Amino acid sequence: MNHDEEENTGGHPGRLDRRLFLTAAAGGVAGGVAATGCRSSATAGTSTGSPPTDATHRAGEGERTRAGDSDWRIRSVGPPEAIEGYADKVSVLPGEEFGMYVSTTAPAFRVSAYRVGWYDGAQARLVWRSHRFAGSVQARPRLVQVTRTVRADWRRTIRVRTTGWPEGAYLLRLDADNGHQRYAPLIVRSASAAGRTLLMHAVATWQAYNVWGGYSLYQGKDGAYETRSLAVSFDRPYDGNGAEKFMVYERAVVVLAERLGIPLAYTTGTDIHRDPGILQGASGALSLGHDEYWTSQQRAFVTRARDAGTNVAFLGANTCFRRVRLEPDSTGADRTVVCYKTDYRKDPYLADHPDMPTHDFRQPPGASPESSLTGVLYEGYPVDAPYVVYRSDHWLFEGTGVKQGDSFDHLVGVEYDRVTPDMPTPAPLEIIAHSPLVCKGKHSHSDSAYYTVPSGAGVFASGTMRWVEALMAGTRENGRNHGMDARTGAFVTRATENLLHAFAAGPCGRSKPKPRDNVRDVYASAPH
Repeated sequence: MNHDEEENTGGHPGRLDRRLFLTAAAGGVAGGVAATGCRSSATAGTSTGSPPTDATHRAGEGERTRAGDSDWRIRSVGPPEAIEGYADKVSVLPGEEFGMYVSTTAPAFRVSAYRVGWYDGAQARLVWRSHRFAGSVQARPRLVQVTRTVRADWRRTIRVRTTGWPEGAYLLRLDADNGHQRYAPLIVRSASAAGRTLLMHAVATWQAYNVWGGYSLYQGKDGAYETRSLAVSFDRPYDGNGAEKFMVYERAVVVLAERLGIPLAYTTGTDIHRDPGILQGASGALSLGHDEYWTSQQRAFVTRARDAGTNVAFLGANTCFRRVRLEPDSTGADRTVVCYKTDYRKDPYLADHPDMPTHDFRQPPGASPESSLTGVLYEGYPVDAPYVVYRSDHWLFEGTGVKQGDSFDHLVGVEYDRVTPDMPTPAPLEIIAHSPLVCKGKHSHSDSAYYTVPSGAGVFASGTMRWVEALMAGTRENGRNHGMDARTGAFVTRATENLLHAFAAGPCGRSKPKPRDNVRDVYASAPH
């Protein structure tokens, strides 16, 4: 879709039908936002940071009842040079400082911080807005030849202190005087998720696909796989509108979870890698719609949390597929995502760490298929197929009205996972949706699966990358949604509500029916 043009929603601009959970992919219509009630936090001070207090937690709970601002969307992206920027941290604790690095052809610009949430359907609230800063065009990006890594290496434009910013997912909107805009995402993370459901934002995957400067972990400037980056840096803007991966694969879950009012906490995969304490005591942890790139540490810590009683959900497909390493960059630690993939033997790190290649988790050396955690295994791309209910009486589908064999067109795609009996898989494992498909001429299935572990934690995997996108299906905010309709949107929304409420109540294995192992029956006559 053209992200510069998007239809508004009904008679109240930016408002949503309260009967439906509505959210959108990238783009939209936005107007000016008055700075009333907001003050500049640009400062030259030094970030100190502190864990959120009980008062901070109460403020976060109250945040969900506050009025939102419907004009947070981008109305015009414009050409790349119009305005673009990045933050020097993927996340901060409330009160900490971050730097913004901005390049623009406009004479001036300002930054607005919008916290994403329900807000009675507005979906975001203006938390802070800067005063106007003089614009300038920053230097051309630098290419680190040995790993073909693009780094902007710009001069810092402003410092921002997040005093008074509640925990949550933020879109920093850069507004240039020339009328064009871009986003830069930022997570104001929680120091603790104890008693809360933790949203794990997939920043390493955002960066892996980022082609700003001509390179990503998938292609080089000529578009070829052979010239791709072997490491990518967070020290550069994101391409497109600046936050497309968050908008398409994550925002819908944030909005829905906040609408439900369950206790939430926020973090990123790279933060879990560095500080697993965030997971301690969490009632649940959610991997969102596209969460492909994990470090070994992140995977180990999430597994440990599961084994201590934290429910885990994988709402996308192709999750925890690539093993990566994080390295420092000019702006700090863990600012570079390293993934050599099929060229892993060329990685100098292997000389001293032979079991730590940066390629697919399932591949040797150090093979550890993702299915041992997720219950399902990534199998293919691209695919477009109906989602077919198999166990209609499963608690996840309560209130949806589905029967065995009911299907939802286009819900399986564009990548999919399936239960693969020959691979390491937790047991007992219950397949609750079993969807026939054809991918590149091969007949197979996509599976939604559920299992529990002795701690009582429940683990759900959707088996499709479109689960989160389906939360917006049938709405007017986004014109494509792969052809998914309002019926599909209502089904996935209710199932996700069931999941979130169950997770918030504690280990699902203690409060919900135990999984009924049916893998052998389902795949008895099917190819493995």
